Amino acid sequence: MDWDNARIFLAIGRAGTLRGAAALLGIDQATCGRRLAALESSLGATLFLRTPSGYVPTPAGELALTAAEAMERAADKLQREMQGVDNRLSGLVRVATTDTMASHFVIRAMQQLHAAHPDIRIVLNVAPALASLTRREADLAVRGVRPTDPDLISRHLVKRSLGLYASKSYLAERGEPVRGTALAGHDIVIYHQSVTPRHGEKIAGEPVANARVAMEVNSAAMLQEATRAGLGVAELATHLGDIDPQLVRIWPERAESYDVWLVMHADLNRSARVRAAADAIIASVAGQ
Repeated sequence: MDWDNARIFLAIGRAGTLRGAAALLGIDQATCGRRLAALESSLGATLFLRTPSGYVPTPAGELALTAAEAMERAADKLQREMQGVDNRLSGLVRVATTDTMASHFVIRAMQQLHAAHPDIRIVLNVAPALASLTRREADLAVRGVRPTDPDLISRHLVKRSLGLYASKSYLAERGEPVRGTALAGHDIVIYHQSVTPRHGEKIAGEPVANARVAMEVNSAAMLQEATRAGLGVAELATHLGDIDPQLVRIWPERAESYDVWLVMHADLNRSARVRAAADAIIASVAGQ
């Protein structure tokens, strides 16, 4: 199986459409279609059923996807290992994190990295979903979840706390929630389940069964903005909520906590530029 065709085949399998695959790879849709046709011709098999809802793998396609994923893992491993022995303080470093972590300390760390090593080019991916370090979607990740993959190295950066907040205007109109009522009579703003699956069950230690969901978001910054706008009560990071003059903390004695981790693949631990980026992030957090 030709790798150039295989990677396009993988993208179609993951996106479900030629257009989606083209967007993932940064190429045109016609190229995706031609490469898929070439791969099906070389294998002598139909790999996808073309349905109104998208491309669905056939049994032959499922087998080919497994083989293509193995090729991808081998190619990614080789690239990581080659990068891992690279001692140059230049080149590309991809960092993945959330919007609030980026604005709070990652951007400052990258500024310090650039000042010290201007030939390192940084790509910052800010998204709620966890980037895959094994598939090289990022070289470093700053996240609130400790990885369980044995191929990943993690370092604890800081412990953060979460509290319950509402805007002054919301509290003036609706009053403060009553403890033990599962937020009855109140609106809440929560993360979409694709970001935090259990966020719709409890916030700040209080069940939300009796609350009305006013908005779901996929961004911590938008969670804070929606709360500031008076859409409802929300659970926010206290280091952000406490300094926002438009927000009031509810039940300050209640606090949930979470840990922030710096994560990289073990194969990149000896890469000079990746280590330099990691050290800059560690120093930025320590200097807060």
